Amino acid sequence: MGDRPRGEPNRPSWKRARPNRPWAGHRLQSLRMGLRGPFTALCALLAIAPPVVAPAPLSPAALIRREQWHLDYLKIPKAQGISRGNGVVVAVPDTGVDPHPDLRNNLLPGTDVIPGGNGDGRRDLDSHGTSMAGLIAAHGQGAGFGALGIAPESKILPIFDSPPNGDGQPDDLAQGIEYAIANGADIISISSVGGSSSRLREAIRGALAADIVIVAGVGNLPRDQIVGYPASEEGVIAVGGVDRAGQHAAISVTGPNIDVVAPAVDIYSTSYGGKYSKGTGTSSATAIVAGAAALIRSKYPYLPAREVAHRLTATAVDKGPPGRDDEYGYGVIDLVAALTADVPPLGFESVSAPASAGPTTAAGAQPGNESDGATARGLATLGVIVAAGVGWAVMARRRRRGDDPPPRVSR
Repeated sequence: MGDRPRGEPNRPSWKRARPNRPWAGHRLQSLRMGLRGPFTALCALLAIAPPVVAPAPLSPAALIRREQWHLDYLKIPKAQGISRGNGVVVAVPDTGVDPHPDLRNNLLPGTDVIPGGNGDGRRDLDSHGTSMAGLIAAHGQGAGFGALGIAPESKILPIFDSPPNGDGQPDDLAQGIEYAIANGADIISISSVGGSSSRLREAIRGALAADIVIVAGVGNLPRDQIVGYPASEEGVIAVGGVDRAGQHAAISVTGPNIDVVAPAVDIYSTSYGGKYSKGTGTSSATAIVAGAAALIRSKYPYLPAREVAHRLTATAVDKGPPGRDDEYGYGVIDLVAALTADVPPLGFESVSAPASAGPTTAAGAQPGNESDGATARGLATLGVIVAAGVGWAVMARRRRRGDDPPPRVSR
């Protein structure tokens, strides 16, 4: 997650994984070079043999699919035989989303929260937002061509809330979340971490109360040392990363808030200008889990958000020490199991009230005294509190945090 500090140096900031340069160049160059030969050798060949037509070099769209190692690792072909995300809207508050050919017909008109876009979120001069959208909903360009997302029949609601290669503000993210709530989002994918503001916390809780699944990355080492906000917020699915071997990704932050992990290393996806890029970071893992949530919501359209989160954690493949741990959470997501397993629903009777927490004063500060597995239990608890008219503990927590200064954000 790159960062260009601005403003007050002691305030927490938002970061996002910086995608690599568009991927196609070097690979295509090497293929073209392999077709060249000295002119004299070609003349000699023509003198003894009929002309041979050299095959055309492969296009980036033909090459990208084979580089998406996470598709086979997560058994995506089998999962997409069960669900493809039809009918689900995933909001992506980010740097905007470019209308890539692999996203054609899957990109809804959205909004610009900050100046510099074209008004509807469908412009990206950074590539981060386009990459995240592609991991969720890219459908490729025919059999085996182009990038493939986890939920290729879902729709992306693009929200431009962060400038290219720059810093944003927590209230801009909050405004984007408010827009997602008002415009029918079923899932919000937040591939960024940082500090919070009163408005952002209210927006996050408002989305959870509206039965929207929120997925957020935990942050990247070495800059981030603890699970960042909003992944640290109760009820949000906090996502860490694994590498190609299924082991803890060296860049992934660890901590007691982590719920699940997904591929986060050398992840290929769409980029701006119809190109492709490779990225490493929990941003990519977050988008992949958001796509997984879209598959579940499509197959089980009446399943509450808390039960979607519960399916992901209950069916995850356990890694590391038995049970939940600070590197893998409940484990690596298993999409096929999440779509097919008999998962008992959460019971409100087993849910305890959330513990109080002190003010958040640093980027990604963790709420105090939170127990393991906060996402599933937190979502269930939130449902009880909302139904009861919002309990005193939540109101007291909000009042204590209400005067926190709004930190700058960078992604």
